[in-house]
Amino acid sequence: MRSDKIEGKPDDKVGWGSDIAAAMLRRFGIPYVSLNPGASYRGLHDSLVNHLGNEKPSMVLALHEDHAVSIAHGYAKATGEPMACVLHSNVGLMHGMMGLYNAWCDRVPMIVLGATGPLDAAARRPWIDWIHTSSDQAELIRSFVKWDNQPSSAEALVESMARANLLTRTEPTAPVYICLDAGLQESSLEAEPDWPNLARIEAPSPSRPAKADIAKAAKILGEAKRPLILMGRTDWSQKSWDARVELAERLGAVVFTDLKNHAAFPTDHPAHIAPTIPR
Repeated sequence: MRSDKIEGKPDDKVGWGSDIAAAMLRRFGIPYVSLNPGASYRGLHDSLVNHLGNEKPSMVLALHEDHAVSIAHGYAKATGEPMACVLHSNVGLMHGMMGLYNAWCDRVPMIVLGATGPLDAAARRPWIDWIHTSSDQAELIRSFVKWDNQPSSAEALVESMARANLLTRTEPTAPVYICLDAGLQESSLEAEPDWPNLARIEAPSPSRPAKADIAKAAKILGEAKRPLILMGRTDWSQKSWDARVELAERLGAVVFTDLKNHAAFPTDHPAHIAPTIPR
């Protein structure tokens, strides 16, 4: 993969609406943003290059929107962290819909940015802007994203980005979608917005059962004569992996895994019987 560096010093000043979206991605620690370039988000594209210098995040060029979504999907599967992707207007969103549905089914975190407009009809170019503008673009995917928003001001964009980052990282994780008005992207800012303290809006830790319930479950498992473990969606850390192996060995249990959920249990372990095949 070729990495293109931007010559010259990036513009440190947040001067445009699209600079906010780009700057927030960096504040979230998003390393990459996959995209297939489109004119509806030309402002954001410009900000990624000229405001951030194509670093943190770096752009990953895709030849189709479905590929862009799948790249972000794969990154989340490998790291457990969200990546960003950008989909051009309504047409690019329709191209990426199958990938988004797949990511939704797989419960992976992902920040998806889209664009439309200009919503101000007087600012639209003849024909081309009209066919790429939707009053409620997110309706296309609302049933299989966790949350969506279409901010109409710079201040609202800051809030929208912060909420998207929080929600996509909160269990159960799933893609979120923000639609950026082309007019908002290209609007000049008189002053920098009030940046939120992201440490105060971090994703909460996953909920856990009460100690009494854990003790009850342990008693039932300890008394079981032929325990069977069906490994579902699991933590991908080495610590959790080792704990699952230790549990199976202590119980003398047999283990089934699911082909859709990787890294649940070692398939070469004597306790592992076979992956289940969903009907």
